[in-house]
Amino acid sequence: MSKYAEPSGGRSLGAATLTRATTTAGTAALDREDVRLAQNGDTAAFERIYRRHAARIHALCRRMHVPQEAEDLTQEVFIRAWQKIGLFRGDSAFGTWLHRLAVNLVLARRQTKSAQRDRYETDDADVIPLHARSDRPDLRVDFDAALETLPRGAREVFVLHDVEGYTHEEIADLLNVTAGTSKSQLHRARMSLRQYLR
Repeated sequence: MSKYAEPSGGRSLGAATLTRATTTAGTAALDREDVRLAQNGDTAAFERIYRRHAARIHALCRRMHVPQEAEDLTQEVFIRAWQKIGLFRGDSAFGTWLHRLAVNLVLARRQTKSAQRDRYETDDADVIPLHARSDRPDLRVDFDAALETLPRGAREVFVLHDVEGYTHEEIADLLNVTAGTSKSQLHRARMSLRQYLR
């Protein structure tokens, strides 16, 4: 299991939602104090922030970028957060600020690794190629493996919208595309994932 593994449990959806809301409120309160201390140079406080947020940031990096580079990207996000923590004004929750920093860094990393490709072109058929999968009945579906079958643009839109909760307008701003393109890519991603997960 990865050191960044996200906690899971067998609770009902309602109980999980209630626990997540309680945890989020508790995390925000802990973050406020630790951020204040970290802004004054307290590395122990920043380490506590890291432990609270590392799993979610790692999951985001793994899903939006090359999974093999997720650990390095996670570390880079926290290095950048330490360098910029003095700029955090508290207008939003620290977790929200950190998450946005991570998304921006992942997108910047992608752009420096390759020139903008025609990944958003819709001239081709609306069929996205899928890797063959085994028909063994005991095969467990792996969501992250399914995501990896998507082209990068469709995967980014799917993760930002359906996993992270961004609106199409926010995604359009982040990816420098139109909201219509974001909607189209999301539709294509959902259709391909539906085929893969059958």
